Amino acid sequence: MNNDILWVPDESAFTDSGLARFAKSCGFDPKNYADLHRWSVSDSGSFWSAVWDFTDVVGEKGDVFFVPDETAWMTGARFFPEAQLNLAENLVRGNGAEVAVYEMLESGSMSVITRAELRQRVGRVAQGLRSEGVMPGDRVAGVMPNTIDGLVAAQATISIGAVWTSCSPDFGTSAIVDRIGQVDPKVLFAAPRYRYGGKDHDIGARIADVMLQLPSVRTLVQSGEGEVPGLSSVLMGDFGKDAEPEFTRLPFDHPVYILYTSGTTGAPKAIVHRAGGVLLQHLKEHILHGDVRPGDKVIWYTNTAWMMYHWMVSALGAGAAVVLYDGAPILKREGVLDPSPLWTLAEQIGVTHLGTSPKYLATLAAEGYAPGELHDLSALRSLLVCGAPTLPHQFDWVYQSIKSDMVFSSISGGTEILGSFLIGSPLHPVRRGQLTVKALGHAIDVLDERDAPCIARRGDLVCTEPFPSMPLTFWGKGGDQRYRDTYFADRDEIWTHGDVAELTHVGGGYVHGRSDNTLKPGGVRIGISEIYAVCESYPELEDFLVFGVSHEGDEEVVLCLKPKKTSEITADLVKSIRGHIRTAASPRHVPARVHVVSDIPYTINGKRVEGAARTAAAGGQVKNLGSIANPESLEHYKSLRREDTL
Repeated sequence: MNNDILWVPDESAFTDSGLARFAKSCGFDPKNYADLHRWSVSDSGSFWSAVWDFTDVVGEKGDVFFVPDETAWMTGARFFPEAQLNLAENLVRGNGAEVAVYEMLESGSMSVITRAELRQRVGRVAQGLRSEGVMPGDRVAGVMPNTIDGLVAAQATISIGAVWTSCSPDFGTSAIVDRIGQVDPKVLFAAPRYRYGGKDHDIGARIADVMLQLPSVRTLVQSGEGEVPGLSSVLMGDFGKDAEPEFTRLPFDHPVYILYTSGTTGAPKAIVHRAGGVLLQHLKEHILHGDVRPGDKVIWYTNTAWMMYHWMVSALGAGAAVVLYDGAPILKREGVLDPSPLWTLAEQIGVTHLGTSPKYLATLAAEGYAPGELHDLSALRSLLVCGAPTLPHQFDWVYQSIKSDMVFSSISGGTEILGSFLIGSPLHPVRRGQLTVKALGHAIDVLDERDAPCIARRGDLVCTEPFPSMPLTFWGKGGDQRYRDTYFADRDEIWTHGDVAELTHVGGGYVHGRSDNTLKPGGVRIGISEIYAVCESYPELEDFLVFGVSHEGDEEVVLCLKPKKTSEITADLVKSIRGHIRTAASPRHVPARVHVVSDIPYTINGKRVEGAARTAAAGGQVKNLGSIANPESLEHYKSLRREDTL
């Protein structure tokens, strides 16, 4: 076996997997993915129609599957213009006796509901929404933890044709208002209390403050215990009367979700997603690429604001149960870190698909925690990660410390497409460091500085053909133009994603980071993932951050190091890191400046904020601090001086 190949599929996958069965149903050999992919992007209407049929979408498909627009090839194209469907109807269907949702709280308490119980709860809350005058197209918002109540509120909203939007309860007041305040919701679902990291958090006063700034909200529906001071609310258990769910079928392009960009460089963009696009994209990813089957149990560690929450919930449409975990994935018990919660849960209920982040895996490795040695993970067939580039040595660690006989999928896409451009596959080998394949239905390419497609070289990740889960628009005045300016300004009617990527001759690829985090020391473009890969190998470091600063007409690489409490950043350690970066990456990657910092800034969704650190270090004003989980960390960066480098 090639040393870079860490896992290969069993021969049975070429007959039993969802992807293999789909390929055969469309007349393709499951072992010839290249032909299947070419067809999926060259005959978009036939491909997405086949996905509709194969995944048993409930609704009226119509006779027209794709309508091109010769003058606006991407932004003007339309899929299924005659279709009528409802996303929630497709998710909560199925055998009423089967388990639909497992809910595990940080405290260890578990709740389980069947599909029949889920439909009953959705029907009751939907009746409550209708009684409050909520109509198709109206917005309903949530500030909810990752619980059954939050899932029910979202599905009830969607069932009547209203539009769901949400924030996580750890968002501050300004972060919440900056997001859902844009879309004028009629009803707000909120939980005044939640538990995280061993602490109970009372946000009742925050919810009251939010309500004062959201005059459009007519009704506050409260989930769980606690109170919202000075305001009347209705308890979720008392909201609505028992009723069978009535699913309002609406056009394919009817809005269903509004999600938000991180907002660290300005006001968060409110991205409007269409119901049909979300449904087909997610069913394709779960059933074909993820090989999710009826009876499977799917979890992604997420909060209710992140796109992966909506992605995970759609596994219901594949016949799987979804697993909601609300709390910290790593707890501190008697001063010692306990990384067991997700793995205990996986063992307890037999999770088949588990999703998390590269940072979480790095923390497990640093703690010497080997889940495969400590837990029965016999049911686990797939581990997935996204949110940041997954480093090659992390692939090794996964197969050594978690499980050797499973698919490991590093996937990459975004909030703006509510899915993935590069994704996993049950029919392809897992190669060290690589994202496995181009996703079906996405004509992605990497363009160099000449705008020419390239292989084995870095460039801009683009998509050249329309696809159903492209945003409908950005919410608000001038939304269509702002949408076009964001993704089509660089290349007319070619989607420019904003990632620096590299495709390989075997059909996979690498994502090296965001384009706006690419550095150009000496005028040569380099990525920061190689620097992070080196830093990951030093046990003395708790965290690290890389960004560029201008100096004498050039750009210098700045590396900020946060040491572990038991460690010290010495001159010898810095020399070692610099030397390691030189040999593992290149001389241009070697940081001109190295600083010790007290903390690393992160977005609320858990991503490093290189841009905010760069702005603070340059003396600029960081916009929208409400999007940053620890904005106080930026104070240190304001005081960094070139002459103080290590």
